[in-house]
Amino acid sequence: MRIVSLLPSTTEIVTSLGKKDELVGRSHECNYPDGITSLPSCTELKFNPDGNSYAIDQRVKALLQEGLSVYRVDEDQLKTLNPDIILTQDHCEVCAASFDEVQSAVQSTLDSDVDVVSVSPTDLSSWVQSIRTIAEAIDAQEAAEELTSRMKSELQSIQQKTIELTPPKVLSIEWMDPLMTAGNWIPELVLVAGGIPVGSESGEHSPEISWKKIKRLNPDIITIIPCGYSIEQTLSGVSELTSRNGWEQLHAVQNKQVYIADGDHYFNRPGPRLVDSARILAEIIHPSLFRKEKHPEWINLATHQFREKVTSL
Repeated sequence: MRIVSLLPSTTEIVTSLGKKDELVGRSHECNYPDGITSLPSCTELKFNPDGNSYAIDQRVKALLQEGLSVYRVDEDQLKTLNPDIILTQDHCEVCAASFDEVQSAVQSTLDSDVDVVSVSPTDLSSWVQSIRTIAEAIDAQEAAEELTSRMKSELQSIQQKTIELTPPKVLSIEWMDPLMTAGNWIPELVLVAGGIPVGSESGEHSPEISWKKIKRLNPDIITIIPCGYSIEQTLSGVSELTSRNGWEQLHAVQNKQVYIADGDHYFNRPGPRLVDSARILAEIIHPSLFRKEKHPEWINLATHQFREKVTSL
């Protein structure tokens, strides 16, 4: 079987199901596990991804307002790879190549018997179902049941440890300008980790939020997990958030409870590592129970080694 995966999350799912050797192509964003980037890329951005979050947001909106896709599918590459199955999504036009664009590329370059499988999880339940859907398409059902059973057990173990504890209010920020909070599966992960998610709803798209409302919510903990950003990328633009009027008066800021985590690898892609995402949140929310040593995939903004750089912005 020849598989092309056009989503980082589906690429991780395929490899976790023991089918890595059957992957022949990927998206330009697929960067995990090791060795995946050696596969040919079948997509690319239609806009310049450099600049601050406001500039990126404006470029994306300009394309969408013109009825254009944010991504380009490399039809020539698909024809060369000649896949049996293409994995894609129809959940978010900003997250990856759209289902319609992939279908169009298939119809114009490939045989009609190519199977295009679309998964679009919006919460933890549909996340599990997406793994099963992919497993059925690539003949890995037994591996999927083992994987999903293990993930459920690990999430339940995390939740069980926090069930008797007082849950703090947790605000998860997915974009800094315009301000957006993290929806979809993130509120459920916060609950699993022993917090109360505020500013977004489970199973719903990540909403824009006003700074006035954030000040009114006044969360106990803030996690900053911009979509597609590493910790270093978020640090370079965090002044878009920390320079806002009233930032220093927020409870989370005063109590040094503002954290930056690796959104790209952990929180924005609904793959098997969402279990790790829940564990990261648990370390942040209830350190006395979970934090044995500092996790490399998150930092406390107040105590980070680049503190002087950050606080002087």
